[in-house]
Amino acid sequence: MSETTDVTTPDQTANKPGSSAEPLLRVDNLVKHFPIKKGLLQRQVGAVKAVDGLSFEVRPGETLGVVGESGCGKSTMGRLITRLLEPTGGKVEFEGHDITHLNVGKMRPLRRDVQMIFQDPYSSLNPRHTIGTIVSAPFRLQGVQPEGGVKKTVQELLALVGLNPEHYNRYPHEFSGGQRQRIGIARALALKPKLVVADEPVSALDVSIQAQVVNLLDDLQDELGLTYVIIAHDLSVIRHVSDRIAVMYLGKIVELADRKDLYTKPMHPYTKALLSAVPVPDPARRGAKNDRILLRGDVPSPISPPSGCRFHTRCWKATEICTTKEPPLLQLGTGHQVACHHPENADDQAPQDTVLLTAAVAAAEVAGVEVPADKEPAAAADSSAAAAAPAASEGAKTSKSDEDGAE
Repeated sequence: MSETTDVTTPDQTANKPGSSAEPLLRVDNLVKHFPIKKGLLQRQVGAVKAVDGLSFEVRPGETLGVVGESGCGKSTMGRLITRLLEPTGGKVEFEGHDITHLNVGKMRPLRRDVQMIFQDPYSSLNPRHTIGTIVSAPFRLQGVQPEGGVKKTVQELLALVGLNPEHYNRYPHEFSGGQRQRIGIARALALKPKLVVADEPVSALDVSIQAQVVNLLDDLQDELGLTYVIIAHDLSVIRHVSDRIAVMYLGKIVELADRKDLYTKPMHPYTKALLSAVPVPDPARRGAKNDRILLRGDVPSPISPPSGCRFHTRCWKATEICTTKEPPLLQLGTGHQVACHHPENADDQAPQDTVLLTAAVAAAEVAGVEVPADKEPAAAADSSAAAAAPAASEGAKTSKSDEDGAE
């Protein structure tokens, strides 16, 4: 009896988000560039930098939400960590094992533990196959013979996701969008995976169906002990399902924090702008509490992203340092990371001195002034600000002349 207790207790602890268990998934400086080729010889003339240096961890039983504008690299990131795409650089570890460049043969056993729910429930299902054939495909491809037979197991999966087991012999065109998404979820859960990557699982569904699918994912996580990485652009959905949230912009993570901290104290200006666009159902609070921030300009091209901070071309707080120095992803509070030289809501954060010192040193580097490593943060900030003032003034004049020329 004592041996059984020793074995089961760690597993139960591991399934709790935020526990001290080792990460189930670890991503380190992940990069994916799609080459652009031209000419008869198909020479590479550039690259689309879809994902350009992502680092994060996902612990067992946790739900990590990933949000951002269309084209920021969310879906590409999902396909990279499930190894449906080959990374250009970086590392992906699953349960402590490096799976970054495993070949097809070595990846096949791993497919049992890592599954993906695709965004479009219409194109992700083969219209020529019955639902029974689609959901039973993982058993056939992995050579798994479930207890009780394949048909019985598939019917149990259909019942688990809220479908009628008698739908076994029907075809995808006989189902609605919400039902098709449930079929995709059943297929992903067939082999009882440890990690499920859901790429915008409710974006193609009606609002009423979205709530049903989101609640279904929550119930399945509690029942099966699943770990989720959920990609979405709907901040309301992400807030409901996630434990932690990562905000992406132009191939990079600009903020990563606990759900509550992110929504109550967003630190990156881009996150603040996204949250300001969330509709408020109460008309009395709409104007006073949620002043919408309208970002200027368009999202830059991932073929040639801006230097320094990639958000500086649309940021109302951008200064000279933002155009030249890329901000690192620093932890400003307990579990709250942000990549910004001028973070929002950081006045009450304990490690703020570290942020000031980092920004001060970076500003001094831009101005060509050496700041001693042992200098106090406040003094470093004063000296670097004074040194960088001429450069910033010159940059402001240049920007003004550019605007006049554009007009």
